[in-house]
Amino acid sequence: MRRSLQDKVISVCQKKIAQKGEGVGVSFYAFFANKNDDPELLMEAATWWIQTHKLDHFEKAKKIIEMVSAEQS
Repeated sequence: MRRSLQDKVISVCQKKIAQKGEGVGVSFYAFFANKNDDPELLMEAATWWIQTHKLDHFEKAKKIIEMVSAEQS
């Protein structure tokens, strides 16, 4: 996953946690606007989420931050 998308994922997850608490869940759609203005980026996120990691539709935001952060190292 490209670095700009990783940064966006972490930022959105941190915001969701701040708003709703540690147990909040997110789907990969949380990282995009309601309109499909960047289908290539959406597919990149979907591929990472569904094919690469076989995640459920909703996962804990904290788990996603940990996974993405580990890939940045």
